[in-house]
Amino acid sequence: MMPWAAYLGIGALVGFAAGLLGIGGGVVMVPLLVLVFTAQGLPPDHVLHVALGTAMAAMVFTSVASMRAHHAHGAVDWRIARAMSPGILAGSFAAALVAGLIPTRPLALLFTAFVFYAATQILLDLKPSSTRELPGTGGIFAAGAVIGAVSSLLAAGGAFLTIPFLAWCKVPLRRAIGTAAANGFPIAVAGTVGYMLHGMRVPGLPAPSIGYVYLPALAVVVVTSMLAAPLGARLAHRLPIKQLRTLFALLLYGFAVRMLFGVW
Repeated sequence: MMPWAAYLGIGALVGFAAGLLGIGGGVVMVPLLVLVFTAQGLPPDHVLHVALGTAMAAMVFTSVASMRAHHAHGAVDWRIARAMSPGILAGSFAAALVAGLIPTRPLALLFTAFVFYAATQILLDLKPSSTRELPGTGGIFAAGAVIGAVSSLLAAGGAFLTIPFLAWCKVPLRRAIGTAAANGFPIAVAGTVGYMLHGMRVPGLPAPSIGYVYLPALAVVVVTSMLAAPLGARLAHRLPIKQLRTLFALLLYGFAVRMLFGVW
């Protein structure tokens, strides 16, 4: 029996959190998908890779909604977004291919470290500082490649790296956030293609799948997350955000630790 209820809950939580706290879905989605896929009996050697690929595919849809919302407010610097896109595409695609070659346990350690970093940022509400100008074409490509590669390995939208980088280069914070949302789309597309292609050569994956992307989970999570995101955005203006940040950060710590022990 397919755990539709779990997918519905994951999608709702991911969308609500994205709308409420402005974070990417992968940091929430991957640990929860790992728990559900493990309960379904997926092979332990593949469970994290399938969770990463499915989360990355879901981000293709959610990143479009985020990008359109920020563009409507004039918060996307398309000049910077276009300059970073080639490096982002190259880094995301290459890292997604490499991710399938990394054993589950080291990949779980890497993802857990990222979740702890993201949760700490949320808990402490850390703000980046501005110190320098944007680099030239080569520097922008290199920065995009690093951001794309790390984001693809972690099924993250890239904002956790793009926003500090752009703010460090004296891009206004709101414009940095909007530009990071636009850059999340090429990260998600290239990463998804990479996870699909590499997973097609792997036996024993659940059906129906395209490589490491598990289609039933993707369909349900995308629908419910996009429905829940506006609710989170509306509540963000009514509820005590500091307490919610604390609670959510603690939940992320718990999800990450539980996921790590589940695949170890």
